[in-house]
Amino acid sequence: MKTMEDQDQIVLFRLAESLNLDGKESKSTQIDEDSFPSLDQVEEILGYEFNNKGLLEEALTHSSYSEKLSYERLEYVGDSVLNVLFTKEQYFLYPDLPPGSLTRLRSANVNTEKLARVAIKLGLHRFLRHKKPLLEEQIREFSEAILDYPLHSNGLVDVPKDLADIIESTIGAVFIDSHCSIDTVWKVFKGLLQPIISLETLKKHPVTELYEVCQKKKMKVKFVDLWKESTAFDVFVNDQLVGRGTYALKKEIAHNRAANDALNNIERILNEKLDSQDLQSLDQAQSVDT
Repeated sequence: MKTMEDQDQIVLFRLAESLNLDGKESKSTQIDEDSFPSLDQVEEILGYEFNNKGLLEEALTHSSYSEKLSYERLEYVGDSVLNVLFTKEQYFLYPDLPPGSLTRLRSANVNTEKLARVAIKLGLHRFLRHKKPLLEEQIREFSEAILDYPLHSNGLVDVPKDLADIIESTIGAVFIDSHCSIDTVWKVFKGLLQPIISLETLKKHPVTELYEVCQKKKMKVKFVDLWKESTAFDVFVNDQLVGRGTYALKKEIAHNRAANDALNNIERILNEKLDSQDLQSLDQAQSVDT
């Protein structure tokens, strides 16, 4: 009987075969190396020397830069490999954790923001070949925004997807270059992907948490969509305004920020409500005494 690891290896090996990436020199358009830092530096960052340098070149080339070369296929491979790696790691690390919790934990470690943070930490964005005029400014803004959230913002910051893409494509490149070795990929990337979100550091999404808190307290939540008019969302709990979030570029982030603002305020509102109830109880007790 094949083990889970054997089965994963077979699936990924067939994936590589279907992509016709077997470690042979891939056909690629020559890139102007003078415009970007040497890719030798990337090998130093990864601690891995490629047998096929063309794979690394492909992994760091955006479709806007070349009509014939793009990281998209390697990104596809890397996404699959990364999911298998975390599935395997967490399955054995948390033997009693149910599938739903395992899925949320894996998702937290492979989602766009988490991988984009890795790209910034490693400095891999400096090697991305592209012709996207706004990307550099987006990366700068993202780098500054995450300073307020050391581990993860859970949907409160705007993430340049290209940053996450090059982590996945680089993982895909190492996988193909190492003859589809899962163990080699994990050896290279386990340390680079730190800090890995654990069961203890996993946080809930603000919208999910808000609904759970209000359901527990038997309170009614209502989001008011004002995004088209003012790029904002308002949050009402029991018909009382408790939060607002704004973001002009993405509606979803404004929605998430509104939920987060409501969570920050709702504890104060609940405490005020409890204080008011305590005062009423005290008044009633004093009335009885007199």
